[in-house]
Amino acid sequence: MNRKITIIGAGSVGATVAFMMAVKGLAAEIVMIDVNEKKALGEAMDIRQGTAFTAPCEIYAGRYEDAAGSDIVVITSGLGRKPGQTRLELAQVNVGIMKSIAAQISKVCPDAMYVVVSNPVDVLTYVLNKVTDIPESHIIGTGTLLDTARLRSRLADYLEVSQKNVHAYVLGEHGDSSFVPWSVTQVSNVPIERYQQQLVGSDNIAMSLDYENIEQYMRTSGGKIIGRKGATFYAIAMSVCHICEAIFSNANEIMTLSSLMHGEYGVEDVCLSVPTILNGKGMGGKLILDLTEEEQAKLRHSAEVLKDIISQVEI
Repeated sequence: MNRKITIIGAGSVGATVAFMMAVKGLAAEIVMIDVNEKKALGEAMDIRQGTAFTAPCEIYAGRYEDAAGSDIVVITSGLGRKPGQTRLELAQVNVGIMKSIAAQISKVCPDAMYVVVSNPVDVLTYVLNKVTDIPESHIIGTGTLLDTARLRSRLADYLEVSQKNVHAYVLGEHGDSSFVPWSVTQVSNVPIERYQQQLVGSDNIAMSLDYENIEQYMRTSGGKIIGRKGATFYAIAMSVCHICEAIFSNANEIMTLSSLMHGEYGVEDVCLSVPTILNGKGMGGKLILDLTEEEQAKLRHSAEVLKDIISQVEI
């Protein structure tokens, strides 16, 4: 296995991503790049000294030229969201950071897959598409993948079933205008509104579902974690590793990832999350769900929210 991954940004998210990749044996070589070279060196050393207990992995701090030959580039750089601050308030500063990174990394890794993690992720995924010649299918925003995981976890708790049996999505912006299309949410192929009525012979007494409360929990979870511990990094690192595993295994897995829209659901020229096939070639196509008119309107509203932000930042 000669897989090589570069992680740009050695903050809490980037370092946790690198740690998890080493533990999971995702790559034989991991490069960590950060403007704070001392921090990148320290993180790489700390992880490397534990690789005696993992699959062989060469992990080190480097510069952009060291990223050459990377299969995947993960971008986590940017200012973090502070308590009470929305993701979109970070837009202009982080757009500038993304433009600087894109100009340097795209020259040395023109054929790599790019996983955009930095927030606001939809805006920055759009910027990376617009300021580089990287193939569109190779630019993958983490989008609402973590939001979807939070939703499925919450529903599994309510219904007392495995998360693997909950088929639900969060669509749109990774932010305040995201929404859950309840009309297509299922539990083991049963529409969620009928699941409890069709469950027989079980001693489990499932709680009644409060859709608004569940959606609010999903949407505010990140902010609550930031308010309590200052940052979120474990769950998003797991999400990034899952994306990389799907790429390396050519899994053809459907995930809610952020990518450029071309008229799907009546939305175009903006990046947001809809169910998307991910495989070894990158984004393999979008799944068009049979949304209600109200849900389609919510998706278009989310697109307009993002377009409004994009129109106010300098790309």
